[in-house]
Amino acid sequence: MGRATALAMHAVGAEVFTCDIDPKGLATLPDGITSWECDVSDSSQLNAIFDEILPGGLDIMVNNAGVSGPTKLVEDVTDEEWRHTMAVGIDSQFYCVRRVAPVFKAQKSGVIINLISGAGILGYPTRAPYAAAKWAVTGFTKTLAMELGPDNIRVNGIVPGNVNGDRMDRVVAGHAAVENMELDDVRKLYAIGTSMQCFVDPEEIADLILFLCSHYGRHISGQVIGVDGNTETLWPRT
Repeated sequence: MGRATALAMHAVGAEVFTCDIDPKGLATLPDGITSWECDVSDSSQLNAIFDEILPGGLDIMVNNAGVSGPTKLVEDVTDEEWRHTMAVGIDSQFYCVRRVAPVFKAQKSGVIINLISGAGILGYPTRAPYAAAKWAVTGFTKTLAMELGPDNIRVNGIVPGNVNGDRMDRVVAGHAAVENMELDDVRKLYAIGTSMQCFVDPEEIADLILFLCSHYGRHISGQVIGVDGNTETLWPRT
């Protein structure tokens, strides 16, 4: 989703900055997109990036980083797994918003998009750390919209559905292992958890981000919008 968003923004002429903990992903981006290798759970690494970006101004902040966390019963989750999932899932968004909010306030404009998840609006058995982090993002998004709205800053959250790609493949594999099921059967269960019984492509997320950041979305704020075929349940009981 991050790559698709960076490419979509670049295609419409935006100056794009992005980061990833995995340099292999960054290597696939085209010339003209500035990127850094960065662990977003470390505020000092993010601050170093913002120190380079912010003097030139900023209009849009997309908080996309996330980690799946463990697929375990809650009593089996370790302290390290819990803290790491929360650090990447919600702490990183706080670190970024803390830096961009003063800039957006000074210019009386700005857009913040926070990537949430169906786990930020529903329960998700065997994924307690991930669900807790994503529910935190939902609350963070709603609060930021109220706090920053008077300065003409829009804040919205996007709930992606079952997004095709390597990450979803890993999530499916994790559940297949826990439930002792075949991968195709787990994938079917995820699909029928949505009203449209579907998976979505990362480009669909990028399309919505472009819309929300454009003039067409100038008065859309405080919303949690699904691109998911309407998720009814995150894990149909077997």
